[in-house]
Amino acid sequence: AILLRTHTTSVTARIVESLKPPIRTIEPGRVFRYEASDATHVPMFHQIDGVAVDKGITMADLKGTLYEFARRFFGGDRKVRFRTDFFPFVEPGVEMAIECAVCHGGGCRLCGDSGWIEILGAGMTHPRVLERGGIDPGEYSSFAFGIGIDRLPMLRYGIDDVRLFYSSDMRFLRQF
Repeated sequence: AILLRTHTTSVTARIVESLKPPIRTIEPGRVFRYEASDATHVPMFHQIDGVAVDKGITMADLKGTLYEFARRFFGGDRKVRFRTDFFPFVEPGVEMAIECAVCHGGGCRLCGDSGWIEILGAGMTHPRVLERGGIDPGEYSSFAFGIGIDRLPMLRYGIDDVRLFYSSDMRFLRQF
């Protein structure tokens, strides 16, 4: 049976197995999900996974890295929040959300009236994942994240429907 890749974490696992610490990588890829298409979800999209493995890596390193990315990509005035969440392969896991670019936190159709849109899942790599990669979790720690690339321009430019990227509508595409 052939299974389409549902996330790029499988690439990260190969990186952890094949490289020795210190490791800092980014793994882009196309992924497929069985879900209904709506303004923020499509069954095929692009994702980037990132992983850092080294001595003494902490949750503060993860949060600092992601906050700095958000500040540089979205600007210093955009609000960012972290909330605990479950994601396989990390413990603890967090969701990072950014203030909706369409309603600026007021609530709209795009953000489900919450004022926020999740842009990534992240966390501290589970020690068993490091062990399976041949890395001693007593000596090394790690953080990892996965981000949907399509949501980045949506939130940067106030695009209210991810399906526009796949519509082949030249009027939309010429804006960029």
